[in-house]
Amino acid sequence: MEPKTVRRGDTQGSATARHIESSHPLNALVAGTVVLTLDGAIPVEFLSPGDRVITRDSGTAILRALHRSRIRTKLVAIRAGTLGNSRPGSDAILPAQQEILVRDWRAKALFGASCALVPAERLADGEFIREIGTREVDLVELRFDAPHILYADGLELAAAAAESISA
Repeated sequence: MEPKTVRRGDTQGSATARHIESSHPLNALVAGTVVLTLDGAIPVEFLSPGDRVITRDSGTAILRALHRSRIRTKLVAIRAGTLGNSRPGSDAILPAQQEILVRDWRAKALFGASCALVPAERLADGEFIREIGTREVDLVELRFDAPHILYADGLELAAAAAESISA
């Protein structure tokens, strides 16, 4: 089951988000990214299965699993305040394929929808949102019972379901 804000489909007059296809989404967070939980704002690397994470689509979701890895991947830097008032609250770095929920003029102008789930690299403008090259980073992928939109570093970011991880 997909959350209401992540549904693929018709964007003509629809309030649901359009899912902009990417070659292979890498919905994982760079170590140091702060995630909102019921216990407060916590760096992603300190989360554990069972933590209750605040989500846009369901209020809260129980974290079922984490997958930690150190990989070389293309990164995108987003300047503080670029995607709205305090969004993000400070400069943020994301994997280029990390999907961001965009709910402002960009969604309408770029994707013809009121909101869209878009890989970070598709938003790059070279000034406020920049591709910063390929680097080796520690990533943490959060897995839930269903896909969700998390609040991380003041951004609304996609997270995957735990279907490939045994409980």
